[in-house]
Amino acid sequence: MKSTIKDVAELAGVSIKTVSRVINQEGSVRADTLKKVSEAIATLNYQPNHAARNLAGTRSYALGYVYDNPNAYYVIDMQNGILSECREKGYELIIHPCNAASPNIVDEIRMMVIRSQLAGLIISPPLSEMPEVLDALEQMDVNFVRVVSGANEEGETSPCVFIHDHAAALEITEHLISLDHRKIAFISGDKGHRSTDERKNGYLEALEKHGITPNPDYIFEGQYSFKTGVEGAQYLLNLPEPPTAIFSCNDEIAAGALFAARLMGVSVPEKLSIAGFEDSPFSRQTWPKLTTAAQPISVIARKASSSLISHIIAQRSGKGGSSKIAHQHFQPHLVVRESTERLAE
Repeated sequence: MKSTIKDVAELAGVSIKTVSRVINQEGSVRADTLKKVSEAIATLNYQPNHAARNLAGTRSYALGYVYDNPNAYYVIDMQNGILSECREKGYELIIHPCNAASPNIVDEIRMMVIRSQLAGLIISPPLSEMPEVLDALEQMDVNFVRVVSGANEEGETSPCVFIHDHAAALEITEHLISLDHRKIAFISGDKGHRSTDERKNGYLEALEKHGITPNPDYIFEGQYSFKTGVEGAQYLLNLPEPPTAIFSCNDEIAAGALFAARLMGVSVPEKLSIAGFEDSPFSRQTWPKLTTAAQPISVIARKASSSLISHIIAQRSGKGGSSKIAHQHFQPHLVVRESTERLAE
């Protein structure tokens, strides 16, 4: 028997009006009440009339993109890539920015799915790497595709787009080593992001592969921001033995490192080589332009959307249970520009 809004209210111990406010995402609902109502909705699999056709797995033709990323270039490229695929396949796109650190992030995403008549979700880091978010979506039986850093498909039960950051970071570091650099520093992105770990491990593997002992002083922990690049380069260049090359975890960090080097009178690339990652507009707007790893975000977004739509179609045709999960793989490739050159003797 289908659950009603009254059933939800009784299970959550609140009024029907409160349940309605939660469903409509009115800001007057307290966090603890939001959690109780959201859990009751999930437990009863309650489907408001305006969203029932989606949650019942019928014929909704809207995808959602949920993200938390301060990099505007990344977000715009993701949106454009998803939108291109949606238009081609006859789907609408609903974009939902959020704060992954919010204590109510799971309930927020759950209610967004309930209200928005979604056929499926595309989620990018860090949300795509948060077990609590993935568990909630699986409990709701929502189709979703994840963009994640890594290469291991083992245990993945939903479509993923894997970005081979480790291999690309190894290639960048080996490029610096091929230019005779041995004092190579690394400026890190946010902790808790798998891309940070993958890129750092690729850097460390390249050093080990070429017999270079990692110097802990050459690793600066930070965030994916221009500010981290500035602070990291200032720290590194003030060391008694400063590095001759810096590998930054993304182009925004690398642009900040380049800015700091210029302020300190260190010429790039003559005295210091700098490399970034992602091939964002930051890498082409600096002078010198940045050596980086090209990561075609809009293409990745299109492939993620295509995988999700194919999965939805397979489910609707009754083949979802037997069809093989369609994963996609991308390895960013090295782009050599003017910010790196051979170490002068």
